[in-house]
Amino acid sequence: MEWRWPISGRNTTRCGSRGHTCDLHRQRELLKHYSLFHRLPTIIWDKDRKLAATSEWRRTRGVRIAEAALSPSPGPTVYSSPRRRPPGRRRPGALAALPRPLTLAYVGNQYDRDTAFDRYFAPAAARVEHQVAGKWPQSARWPDLRFSGRIAFQEVEPLYRRALTTVLLLPERYAAVGQMTQRVFEAVLAGCLPLAPATIAHVHDFVPDQLIVHDGEQVLERLHWLRGIAGGDQHAELITACLRHLEQFRLTTQVDALERLLADTAAASPRPVAKVVT
Repeated sequence: MEWRWPISGRNTTRCGSRGHTCDLHRQRELLKHYSLFHRLPTIIWDKDRKLAATSEWRRTRGVRIAEAALSPSPGPTVYSSPRRRPPGRRRPGALAALPRPLTLAYVGNQYDRDTAFDRYFAPAAARVEHQVAGKWPQSARWPDLRFSGRIAFQEVEPLYRRALTTVLLLPERYAAVGQMTQRVFEAVLAGCLPLAPATIAHVHDFVPDQLIVHDGEQVLERLHWLRGIAGGDQHAELITACLRHLEQFRLTTQVDALERLLADTAAASPRPVAKVVT
């Protein structure tokens, strides 16, 4: 299950009231019934890193906490180290050859990203062709930048295919433990090169060294360099290197991790657990 947390005005209100969602109290019911009463082996995926360090679920027998981080939280938290597998068949040369009128793009919502946006994205975006797509309700502080609002999922890849680069903007609680979002593989699979802030833990596991940046000025320098090699062999080689860094996100790797986690959870519980079928 994916961990839910209190959100004022949404799941902390009375059932049936305007705007109410039942995820929080339904979560409590499910955990009480299955994990406590029936002692069913349980995996909680703390996708947003909102589960408190003092939570009872970190100490409950037969419950394991999963995080998609390279440096997960202390305690009985499980993360699968990336496994290197042969890269799939890609066409970096064809991706590099695509016309890319946008020098810089970002797809994603504002949530807890203002600091990273201010430091890495905004200074460079103000000086190149760019686009920011997503939910940014407090964008007035950047009046010179182009915010296009939320876009449908099927529009994400076409935007990345028009953009030369993006910047991997993470909330601090993600960056501190090396928890990457899906933005990296959405961009790379479309041939959009991801620049990664050096403050991200384990950043070298996510992008090649040439794409690691320390501030907005360095982002701008890399943009000028990448625009100069766009469409050529160096561009294609960088896309190839980025594709190799995506191996840890393969479905087979994640299923292997879940298999081991299920086995570990079942060993701590009196009940058997079913095998994952793919």
